[in-house]
Amino acid sequence: MTAAADDRFFRNMVTNMRNGVLAIDREGRVVMINEEACRILEIAPDAEDSGRHFSDLLRQHHDVVRILAGAFEMSTLPNRAELRLKPTGKVIGYTLSLVRDERMRVHGAALFFKDLTLVEQAEERERLRDRLAALGEMAATIAHEVKNPLASIEVLAGLVRRQVSDRDDLRALLSDIISEAKMANAIVVEVLEFVRPIRLQVDRTSIVKVVEDAIPMAEHKIARGGTRIDLEVPQGLPAIQGDHHQLCQVVTNLLINALEALGGQGVVRIGARMKPAELEEQLPEIELVIADDGPGIPAEVKDRVFDPFFTTKPQGSGLGLAIVRKIVDAHDGRIDVVSAPGGGTAFTVSLPVGVPGQLGF
Repeated sequence: MTAAADDRFFRNMVTNMRNGVLAIDREGRVVMINEEACRILEIAPDAEDSGRHFSDLLRQHHDVVRILAGAFEMSTLPNRAELRLKPTGKVIGYTLSLVRDERMRVHGAALFFKDLTLVEQAEERERLRDRLAALGEMAATIAHEVKNPLASIEVLAGLVRRQVSDRDDLRALLSDIISEAKMANAIVVEVLEFVRPIRLQVDRTSIVKVVEDAIPMAEHKIARGGTRIDLEVPQGLPAIQGDHHQLCQVVTNLLINALEALGGQGVVRIGARMKPAELEEQLPEIELVIADDGPGIPAEVKDRVFDPFFTTKPQGSGLGLAIVRKIVDAHDGRIDVVSAPGGGTAFTVSLPVGVPGQLGF
């Protein structure tokens, strides 16, 4: 091969690599960035990128800039390290190498990286399954032991209330006891539902039908008031393989949260779209978004909304969103939340158009 042919072969090889490649010279000018790197970093490919300073090209990715900036001063370069990209939330695995000539003089640096977001999500689901298995054994035992005394308290308080019909003060106190016992029992039932292993009844399921069935279920549990629900769910979406009842519960719980946040005002938007697969190993997905224009979620608690028993509501159990995530995970899906104080909240559920690999846990 001639030198020109060698150079062309090398550039074609790098361009078509399934890993992201970003190379810079000693002055920090971009020598090469391939298409996969642009996709992962969400940078629009531009023929004029070559020659730009990397800090200008990567101005949205401060952590990547920091890594490249220290390439020529580090005594040991990172190998197979991981980094979460703050602007997008993606997780990348990367290796940083120096580019040397035949005399071992350093001419530049190259960053090789791969999108590990799906791997990270799968590992997180596995960690969640392990935590739930341990929690489930303990919680199920406690819940069963607590249900019987609660039922007895409710029945006995009801009997006593009928015997003191002439004492309004005692009747009011006994009514409070019965109400609190019912609330405690409802929490116990929710705990049992959360820790019980999911067994999916998988069948061809229409997202349109799931949404249509979930709306009246949510309205039965909480009054809509003046809140408007806007639907943007196309009829032509393909059916997915899923458990219709469980998916209805996902939409119902998310819709209840939105209605509670709005307090009888504002708008809830439910939309869905087909999302093509980004990688060869991925299935195409249906994205379902439930968004409200309410007060939003405080930044300090947003990362905890899916944690079991975490709640900001005075009488909440903190299991609603945890159950939602458990069902979505059982369908090999993902759920993400975007929110800002005063800017509303949007939950996005991504479900593969295919047969779930995990039929419950």
